[in-house]
Amino acid sequence: QVQLVESGGGLVHPGGSLRLSCAASGNMFDFNTMAWYRQAPGKQRESVATINSGGATNYADSVKGRFTISRDNAKNAVYLQMNSLEFEDTAVYYCYAHAGLLNYWGQGTQVTVSS
Repeated sequence: QVQLVESGGGLVHPGGSLRLSCAASGNMFDFNTMAWYRQAPGKQRESVATINSGGATNYADSVKGRFTISRDNAKNAVYLQMNSLEFEDTAVYYCYAHAGLLNYWGQGTQVTVSS
């Protein structure tokens, strides 16, 4: 049984930083791709950052150089460090994990960037 629970969202000023956490109940060594997605009001859900079991990462062009995804298998967690936040980063952020034939989604955490 695998559950993903996000935390760390909140209100931040432009230029500020937040770190999102995703706690997974399953063994993260069993996961291949883990990722963070986000969805802003009226917009399609988009991939923000991905990381595979070997540690290879990929980022959306809009966040490259500002966001860093990482994982800690010992703690069954994946993180998204967000720096230099912009108004356009405001969205609900979702943790995603793939294991075998199954996909898992967290419930989402709100990130609001406001002056």
